[in-house]
Amino acid sequence: MQHILVLLNANAGTMLDRDAEQVRKLVEDGLGGGDRKVEVHLLSGKKLGKAIKDAASGAHDTVILGGGDGSVSLAVRTLHESGKVLGILPLGTINLMARDIGMPLVLEEAIEALADAVPTKIDLATLNGRLFHTISGIGFFSQMARARETARHWKLWRFFAVAIAALLAIRRTGRFQLDVTIDGERHSYEAFAALVTVNRFIGPGWRRARLDEGLLEVHIAEDRGALAKLKAGADMMTDSWRDNPGIINLAGHDIVLARRNRARTWVSTDGELDREEMPLRYSIAPLSLELLIPKTELG
Repeated sequence: MQHILVLLNANAGTMLDRDAEQVRKLVEDGLGGGDRKVEVHLLSGKKLGKAIKDAASGAHDTVILGGGDGSVSLAVRTLHESGKVLGILPLGTINLMARDIGMPLVLEEAIEALADAVPTKIDLATLNGRLFHTISGIGFFSQMARARETARHWKLWRFFAVAIAALLAIRRTGRFQLDVTIDGERHSYEAFAALVTVNRFIGPGWRRARLDEGLLEVHIAEDRGALAKLKAGADMMTDSWRDNPGIINLAGHDIVLARRNRARTWVSTDGELDREEMPLRYSIAPLSLELLIPKTELG
């Protein structure tokens, strides 16, 4: 890390809660020193998106993105074949990737961790040809994403917003016929949700033990009645979900999900919600991104 470009999303939650110039100075001082050259830019909206895209062909060897999951997803898609190293400064609400690599969520601690983090190659995956880094879900989980966006506009306290989002998602979600093809082998289920993850979530708290396993895993929540549905939903939010007989887990390199009599469906991927053409075609993209990971996570 000799020439570092830091792009901070001015609209990220942490930036709105703190003095922006103070944050910029903390980042500049924390990542600089020695022969390092650090450039820090505070941007938002289209200017941030353009800066991320321009970074792929810039003179910097390292690009650190300070923002939430949406900004990180754009950076991943833009930089994966650029030869640049990506770093993540978690400034959003959920921070999927940052949590998964063990990046501290306290700003000062995250800056300290980035200062001596190690460039490490990790797996990505594609959905219908588009890259993503962590997780993609349909059924209950996509409805949760839709409902969460609705509840957010009501400006409720976070606890009540999440609770209302869950109730709305349960109300909207019904059973559906799901055909799952894993590396050419087909299975059929009556399900209310399905998740595809980049590598297996076998660590505590829905964390991956490895980021370079070279596998996809699909988790199918079967519809076995109202009570079983509630238990499966609750178990998927805890570490007991793999012991639930109503949740099927299958791993492979290429996964195809098809909902019968459905040409398009809502899909929540790395926190972003989109309508996707069916079938959903997932493929692993091994070791396709170089990411800064804290030394503590690498042992």
